[in-house]
Amino acid sequence: MFSNLDNIRPGLKALVSALREDYPYASVLAVEDSWRRWSVSRQGVNIDASGFGGGSGYVVRVFDGVGCAEYSFNRFSKESIPEIKALIAGRLAAQNKALGDIDPLPTPVPSDEPAVLSKQCAYKLDPRELGDEAIIDRLSGIRTKALGLDERIMEAQVSMAHRAYRKVFISENRDLDQTYMWTTCSMAMMVSRGQELKYAFKSSSNLGGAEVLEQVEDGLDSVAKSAIDLLDSEPIPPGEYDCVCDPDTTGMIVHEAFGHGVEMDMFVKDRALGREYIDKYVASGLVTMHDGSTVLEAATMAFDDEGTLTGDTVVIDRGILKTGMCDALSAARLGIRPTGNGRRESYERKAYTRMTNTYFEAGNNTMEEMISSIDYGFLLQQPSSGMEDPKNWGIQCMVTIAREIKDGRLTGKIFSPIVLTGYVPDLLKSVSMMGGKVELAGGGFCGKGYKEWVKVSDGGPCMKARIRLG
Repeated sequence: MFSNLDNIRPGLKALVSALREDYPYASVLAVEDSWRRWSVSRQGVNIDASGFGGGSGYVVRVFDGVGCAEYSFNRFSKESIPEIKALIAGRLAAQNKALGDIDPLPTPVPSDEPAVLSKQCAYKLDPRELGDEAIIDRLSGIRTKALGLDERIMEAQVSMAHRAYRKVFISENRDLDQTYMWTTCSMAMMVSRGQELKYAFKSSSNLGGAEVLEQVEDGLDSVAKSAIDLLDSEPIPPGEYDCVCDPDTTGMIVHEAFGHGVEMDMFVKDRALGREYIDKYVASGLVTMHDGSTVLEAATMAFDDEGTLTGDTVVIDRGILKTGMCDALSAARLGIRPTGNGRRESYERKAYTRMTNTYFEAGNNTMEEMISSIDYGFLLQQPSSGMEDPKNWGIQCMVTIAREIKDGRLTGKIFSPIVLTGYVPDLLKSVSMMGGKVELAGGGFCGKGYKEWVKVSDGGPCMKARIRLG
């Protein structure tokens, strides 16, 4: 799998050596990429080979002690090295001239500590080996089973997406190689009663292959129940309530509340309030937040797109904001170590600070204990989208289901749709209970400024907090 990079690796090392003749730092990232998506619905079967994979190619980066420049390309041979050197030299000179009056501070040359690594993820079923026909047959069977669960189910759509990639990063002192794959599946059901239509969904993900389909099939009954329950839903009276968040909703809050807000390229640009709160309380003492690749989910990787080895970043430690996530260029400007969060949508795009697997640490409570502690409030389930304002720490998220809790019991009454809003520190300081089991999900992508999409996962345990709903 992805053997082309083995043949081209000596040439890439020669390219870095040639660039080092002119610059104190040079690196190249090489990517081989495979993406595919399958879906089955009433409209028919669809197989799509384009998407968020980004394609196969190369990106060169150099620093000269004044500035930094990059050049991306999708064809390479040793004979092209002189041309690449000339192109990157012209780009760096033009960039330094353009930025001289705007940003006179030199860009520090990053460290290049020695590292050699070769890593592959484990999987059971490679979708590429299964083939399109077998995958479509399996998805069609799941859809047929879903439609047969209840006569009110008028449509079911099931889809699976898969990305496999190999990345090689070479600098003077680093030779890094990783091959990973992730697979996601989603099930959506539409139910009807008279003129009323409701919709529920569930996504599943893994660091691996088509074995994730088992999660989708096991969850059919819960998706059907959620969709049918929504037929009796009503709008929620706006207000502030004691709430229990399921792990998916906790994950959305993690991602939107202190995800983007502590991406430290925003610190460099003075666009994040979090910069002023390092070593200060921003959450309840029950809240510890992590980002990194010490957990196995769809966004796990051994090194980022700048050649920084990944690990575990403790962003919030028992309520205190300790640090943010950082790419190498921003880290150099801030005078800190990068955290392995420099990620590109593709080899053609710039590296930004981006989240990977982001989650709250577990506590000691159960969901049953949380529900029984509430006089009146809601169990929040099935988040759908969210956004935040890192400059002012506002948050706005959409949740599909709020199940009423009264006198410590679920009443069976359901409200939908739900808008979750508030000031991030107020929300997180109100956290009073944390569940004992962390669950992560990586069914979606994260954009930066409505673009630059990368795969992320988020999650945590169930969580009790005081939240404004409307």
